[in-house]
Amino acid sequence: MKTSPLHLNVPEPTGRPGRATDFSYLHVSPAGAVRRPPIDVSPADTGDLANAMVRVLDEQGSPVGPWVPTIDADRLRLGLLAMLRTRAFDARMLIAQRQKKISFYMQSLGEEAIATAHSLALEPGDMCFPTYRQQGLLLARDDISMSELMCQLMSNEHDPLKGRQLPVMYSYKRAGFFSISGNLATQFIQAVGWGMASAIRGDSRIASAWIGDGATAEADFHTALTFAQVYRAPVILNVVNNQWAISTFQAIAGGEASTFAARGIGCGIASLRVDGNDFLAVYAASRWAAERARANLGPTLIEWITYRAGAHSTSDDPTRYRPADDWQHFPLGDPIARLKQHLIRIGAWSEAEHEKARAEIEGQVVEAQREAERYGTLLDGRIPPLASMFEDVFKEMPWHLREQLRQAAEQ
Repeated sequence: MKTSPLHLNVPEPTGRPGRATDFSYLHVSPAGAVRRPPIDVSPADTGDLANAMVRVLDEQGSPVGPWVPTIDADRLRLGLLAMLRTRAFDARMLIAQRQKKISFYMQSLGEEAIATAHSLALEPGDMCFPTYRQQGLLLARDDISMSELMCQLMSNEHDPLKGRQLPVMYSYKRAGFFSISGNLATQFIQAVGWGMASAIRGDSRIASAWIGDGATAEADFHTALTFAQVYRAPVILNVVNNQWAISTFQAIAGGEASTFAARGIGCGIASLRVDGNDFLAVYAASRWAAERARANLGPTLIEWITYRAGAHSTSDDPTRYRPADDWQHFPLGDPIARLKQHLIRIGAWSEAEHEKARAEIEGQVVEAQREAERYGTLLDGRIPPLASMFEDVFKEMPWHLREQLRQAAEQ
């Protein structure tokens, strides 16, 4: 019998420069249409939630449906300010990189709701294992100095990490922010291990892991799911699907035939697919998953649907692989504009308050940069001292490191 030649499916993005993107592939559910199961739901019974989309805010900014969270207006205003702070910080640091004051930067433009709302949904002591686009986890807190973050970006003499980490790879134990790794997906298995250790100690703290859609193709992602499911680790597994892994469309990593959330179902993990630009939906889903973990009901995988509005990094030019105005047509909108609309609708905010807050935050960011630059930038070479390269490795510096330090100092 004659057969046709074999062929492979090579996913292609639905938009390219000069051709508008067709976002119909997203399968957006109406706001309020997706059910909210009890936290003790069987993972197998969340299959529909892994393919639908949890949404709370409708087109008019009203919260609807079973996922409407219990959260007061004061806390929502804190969330809005955190998103504004994150966006202003990103914009300022992007300029600083172009001025050669820092070497590299990665902004979270368009994704601010995911990290900031998630941060507000966790408890003190919980540990996040983030990637390099979750600075909102830190900027949502009032105990993290923006100038200190900037010192890390500048690797200057006041850098808390002493120049040992690439820019944007922060580390804050006191804030539950595990050291970022440049190796993709490693943080997923680390978070599962940390959550397992918390359970072994009989603690009540949970872990929250972060990964991008592209990095789900890494083996560590699947290993993490296996361990999380087998041991029912108290962990939230966050997949930020911002549609692009540098210049590679999300379908290349497997987002074409099924959702990333559906992978959790196949591993026996309760899974949700959530509108990541809806602050209320992010907060509600994060609280639901955190309650499951704290109640010893096991892990939850959440796929956050959002859009990377800016470049992948300061080394990237997105206009070479996607339409320049793509973000303006993304159907889930701007997370800041959507929460602002909701707060105005309930009488807890106004256009005048918004503009005042935005201007004040931008002033705070400028002042933080002035403070950070007092300790040096990439332009003036005021970096941590040479000895810091050899310190903090051992409790007491061994002879061979002392000898290396002496040789380095003589050169």
